[in-house]
Amino acid sequence: MPEIEQILQYKGWSVGAIFLLLFAIEHLHPAAKTDLHWLSRIIKNLSFWPVNIGLSLAVILPVSYFATQNPLWVRPESLSGYSGLIMDIIVLDLFIFWWHRAVHEVPFFWRFHEVHHLDEHLDTTSAIRFHFGEIFFATFVRAVVILIFAVPFTSVVMFEILVLACTLFHHSNIALSPRFENVLSKIIITPSIHWVHHHAVRKDTDSNYGTIFSFWDRVFYTKSTTTRFATMKIGVEGLTDKGFVALLLSPFSRR
Repeated sequence: MPEIEQILQYKGWSVGAIFLLLFAIEHLHPAAKTDLHWLSRIIKNLSFWPVNIGLSLAVILPVSYFATQNPLWVRPESLSGYSGLIMDIIVLDLFIFWWHRAVHEVPFFWRFHEVHHLDEHLDTTSAIRFHFGEIFFATFVRAVVILIFAVPFTSVVMFEILVLACTLFHHSNIALSPRFENVLSKIIITPSIHWVHHHAVRKDTDSNYGTIFSFWDRVFYTKSTTTRFATMKIGVEGLTDKGFVALLLSPFSRR
């Protein structure tokens, strides 16, 4: 579909530009010391990108587009402008909050999400490191939400760009002013909040599930009481990272 191809190009260029900007800033002004094997790690994380772009072309956009063209009800004219877009972003972000919580609490889904958490250092490339299986399942669950709330395709695309931008930001290794980050964290997820989520202590790993808005964790009592500290160990408690192929195969291995 020409329309889907244009949307993919627009989203790709937008997210690519945001990635390059944040990647440059975090290397010029890092919050934590870069790990010794940073180059091999970055190459490994970036290797997930072409796999997931292929999945986006083959599954995510077509399924999302189909869902937006077959809503379960007709939205009123009052929700056709910015008010509708804001509502859609809030609804979809709430969905991602619960989906994120589910992939931590349901063992089958955790097998896929664990690939993301096995990264032992955080930066913008960590935001790309998601197993295609997790994205595949999330696409179809989100399609149900799109159908139920009659979310238009433009809202889905705008939300995806916003989610990817926020995900790149809160995984980044950018050193922010504590005062500025404290104010920002009242509204959106910041690096300090999300780094706690990647703390290699399961109690913290199973907390701070927000993606865009930080208030969901306060509302649903999933906010960690841990504060990010300089020597915080990142990863999965009791496990170490793996090679790219091993990561792709790990959800299907016997445990």
